[in-house]
Amino acid sequence: MIALRLIALLLVSLPAFAEYGSAVVSEVTSIYDADTFRANISGWPPIIGERAPIRVKGVDAPELRGKCESEKVQARKAKKFTVAKLRGARTIRLDELERGKYFRILAVVYVDGENLAQALINAGLARPYDGGTRQGWCSQ
Repeated sequence: MIALRLIALLLVSLPAFAEYGSAVVSEVTSIYDADTFRANISGWPPIIGERAPIRVKGVDAPELRGKCESEKVQARKAKKFTVAKLRGARTIRLDELERGKYFRILAVVYVDGENLAQALINAGLARPYDGGTRQGWCSQ
């Protein structure tokens, strides 16, 4: 009976163990595009928290080096949106941290409490993305 209770407690607690935690950005050092930037992270050692590459989780934005001029124009507009949000922020919080390919930190990014990915999507500048195959941004 005790073993069953222990197993039930562990199963209920598993999501807490999967969480990688949160971090606070002390300074945005550069912004590459709408969903990728570099930042210094408060309380992290410089070797991993200085100019750390951050990829905004849950969103696909057009690429600056896109396949067509239309995508490049959309990418510049989306980047301008992100620059305004990040540069004007009082607080930038990174949640649900994990490492992605290219060694970037994947994170749900909150700018003054607003989810950056959702703001980009709501503005029509990006699409939801779950890590699968990306759709193109060029009209066929």
